[in-house]
Amino acid sequence: MELRLYDTLSREKRTFVPLDPNNVRMYVCGPTVYDFAHIGNARPVIVFDVLFRLLRHLYGEAHVKYVRNITDVDDKINDRAARDFPGLPLNEAIRKVTEETGRQFHADVDALGALRPSVEPRATEHIAEMREIIERLVKGGFAYVAEDHVLFSPQAMNAANSSLPRYGALSNRSLDEMVAGARVDIAPYKKGNTDFVLWKPSKSGEPSWPSPAGITAEGRPGWHIECSAMAWKHLGEHFDVHGGGIDLVFPHHENEVAQSCCAFHRERMANYWMHNGFLQVESEKMSKSLGNFITIHELLKDWPGEVLRLNMLKTHYRSPIDWTMKSLEESAKTLDDWYRVAADVEPGKPAASVVEPLLDDLNTSLAIAALHSLRGSNVHALAGSLGLLGFLSESAAQWEGRKQQASGVDAKEVERLIAERTAARSRKDFGESDRIRDVLVAMGVAIKDSKEGTTWEVVR
Repeated sequence: MELRLYDTLSREKRTFVPLDPNNVRMYVCGPTVYDFAHIGNARPVIVFDVLFRLLRHLYGEAHVKYVRNITDVDDKINDRAARDFPGLPLNEAIRKVTEETGRQFHADVDALGALRPSVEPRATEHIAEMREIIERLVKGGFAYVAEDHVLFSPQAMNAANSSLPRYGALSNRSLDEMVAGARVDIAPYKKGNTDFVLWKPSKSGEPSWPSPAGITAEGRPGWHIECSAMAWKHLGEHFDVHGGGIDLVFPHHENEVAQSCCAFHRERMANYWMHNGFLQVESEKMSKSLGNFITIHELLKDWPGEVLRLNMLKTHYRSPIDWTMKSLEESAKTLDDWYRVAADVEPGKPAASVVEPLLDDLNTSLAIAALHSLRGSNVHALAGSLGLLGFLSESAAQWEGRKQQASGVDAKEVERLIAERTAARSRKDFGESDRIRDVLVAMGVAIKDSKEGTTWEVVR
């Protein structure tokens, strides 16, 4: 069975045919490191980690290159640095912010079971590539200089008599619709309402670099040019897959297409554009004003990362997801069972019944349903299939210990109480036995008696 992926540009599932099977290339927009990542940020991390694993399974680990960037120059970073470190020079404060949030991002996504990308470029390390693309765009007549800014003109792109794509094709919008959507900056130096910034002057104390296109004042890049430059540097002018959240289709990805295709005179930047759907919390949009803004770091205090991963993958990546406590509890119970059954067995080849749904546009919900059917029939295939999806990263004993740590349960105290209960039962003091059971239940511990003895687990 062949791999088929939904392409946002063509709005259909298409058979995946890599440009080079020996060098399959994927770019995914990564974090802007000004704050801890929230659970919505975790969705593309997990979704495209599954695709990365699947591509490695199909083409071999050595033949897949995955690039996920870090944006470390941005107005939000400047604002956060000035707020948190008012006594420091801005550039020094920025470095502190980006280092701290970058470390936390890596710790969080490692806990989610995500593999590290092949390359993780930082925007500030690719200023030369940004300048080169901007120079090409100005020379080609697609961009212009105005008041120490360099701006891209979508009108010039669409007027070009060439094989370039139409600006607006990815987001399926006309130029008029983009203006009406009010997601464009209004400025007197712009020739057209939809023109967007490639480069802008830096304010005093802000990060700055020598400007392109003959501008004497130092400046800094716009947001969109950063990803075009990093993708070009590490994957080339034309590559296989570009991914991110659905909120990035316009303006970010639309502008990436425009910059890259016009700079390199290409019909396409990426052959497949993939976007994951939105995430809500308990049926409401996540926002700080509603008090339901949840970071990955906060969730990891209460739940193992694999629980968050499973909870995310139970919904198809293109569908909206409702993040609920009930669903988390169900995911935790499922993983408890999988760890008991399959964590300590030799993993076999991933089952076809699991791989085939993944080949159909990453249908993880059907793949998970197939995992349940393997439980009683082939635990070796179950273990191998779970490994393909990024689960069973530790032994059953380690998993139980991690659960206890996350829940705050003192394992030694639980064992002591169980020993006292066993002694009470042996002397037929059932009142004391029931009292101890109630204490354990209050601690969040469920016990099960059998001929082999008493076992326990943390319940949430």
